[in-house]
Amino acid sequence: MRFLVIEGNIGAGKTTLAKMIAAEMNAKLVLEQFADNPFLPKFYGDPDRYSFPLELSFLADRYNQIKKDVFNPELFQSLIVADYFFAKSAIFAQNTLKEDEYRLFRQIFDIVFDTMPKPDLYVYLHADTDRLLSNIKSRGRSYEQNISGEYLEGIKNGYFNFFRQITSFPVLIIDISKIDFVADADKYHELKNAILGTGYKIGTNRLIMG
Repeated sequence: MRFLVIEGNIGAGKTTLAKMIAAEMNAKLVLEQFADNPFLPKFYGDPDRYSFPLELSFLADRYNQIKKDVFNPELFQSLIVADYFFAKSAIFAQNTLKEDEYRLFRQIFDIVFDTMPKPDLYVYLHADTDRLLSNIKSRGRSYEQNISGEYLEGIKNGYFNFFRQITSFPVLIIDISKIDFVADADKYHELKNAILGTGYKIGTNRLIMG
């Protein structure tokens, strides 16, 4: 395996897990640079006004980062671990943009997507909505505190619609609703071994952790 993607809904713990695996495996870590996006707090305050510039800026940022970090891997690091996949742009845009805005966005996205590298394994961390909302509240990012369960459900549905279209790489959906892999080292190693130690078929694979 050369390119591992770990994704999930907002608050699922994807970045935390990506960091933990990359540190243990001495892998190159590619993290989404969302904190400096000037449109993100504006979007959460006024989604109708700022959704289109937000999604375009994320599209450009993700393209530039993947081009730099994934197309040009470090010589002594054979594994790349990323906490997002480029298709995330389309998943979120479909949930946030008006229909005419999404059609325009999708035209731009499709031009770029075919040039992007595909992961050897795409992991999606699934947690129930109550768990996500609790995690979001606990980490205390002010601009996230108004995120609703309905919004999270829309994002989840967008991911699952995307998974049904995958025919070129394996997707592993892991239900982590009943575990805390950060607090429980045994559960982390069980989760890591499930990701790194087993071959998965092209398309959707499922695993429930408990």
